[in-house]
Amino acid sequence: MSTAIPLKRRKNGAPKLEWGNPGIYFLAAVVSIALLAPVVYVIIGGFRTNSQITDNPAGLPNPWVIENYTEVIASPVFWRQILNSTIAATATTVGVVILGMMASFVIARYPFKGREAMYSLFAAGLMFPMTVAITPLYILIKSLGLTNNLLGVILPGIAFALPTTVIILVPFLRTIPKELEEAAALDGCGRLGFFWKIVLPLSAPGVITTGILAFIGSWNSYMLPLFVLSDESLFTLPLGVQAFASQYSVDTARVLAFTSLSMIPALIFFSLFERRIVGGLTGAVKG
Repeated sequence: MSTAIPLKRRKNGAPKLEWGNPGIYFLAAVVSIALLAPVVYVIIGGFRTNSQITDNPAGLPNPWVIENYTEVIASPVFWRQILNSTIAATATTVGVVILGMMASFVIARYPFKGREAMYSLFAAGLMFPMTVAITPLYILIKSLGLTNNLLGVILPGIAFALPTTVIILVPFLRTIPKELEEAAALDGCGRLGFFWKIVLPLSAPGVITTGILAFIGSWNSYMLPLFVLSDESLFTLPLGVQAFASQYSVDTARVLAFTSLSMIPALIFFSLFERRIVGGLTGAVKG
């Protein structure tokens, strides 16, 4: 039996609002400002001229110049790089969700010899950064003939995103009652039917979370495209930002505008699905 926590009330009987520790709010404000300040500086810097940046690096645009942004938006190179990033991120996300869901379903629902070792192997993959494997990975990609090919970015991206996907999805799938599977079997539903009709809908929060994380990770990937892609027509957006900054290194304002526009898709995507990510991770921890 749960006991209600008494609320502090004012003299007139209205509930009194508790603000908590002011130090926590101050620290949160400082951290938020520290994180947002570089982003705001880059965005505002795109509305300035090079002379304004040279004369007063921390000042506001005077006057505001939009030509830097319009020139980048009018460039076909920018949209081609967005298309390449979209193709790579979408294909990586689909591969991660499908393969991760199938592997997690087997690990979570069916006992077999070496199951815990397989799960531990995926967990160990979280501690294996791409920077360590980039040289042998490049040799493998080159031997397969996937250099200057988006598949050379997509396939390794799927492999490196699978550990996180499995770690998140397995707790979701383990919480599905065994009685549901038995009832489905009595109704003539096989393992594949149980997987498609019951498991997928019930684990939707975890699937959406892993898909979002895979998409954002692939969209922001820089090192792998840097090693695999040398043809500028195949550059993804992060690689395009680096190439643009090298090509227009003396035009700081235009570089800032290009960088600002390259951040917008990921920021919008993350903002729209932020609650999904938090809800999916919370469900994984509870499971």
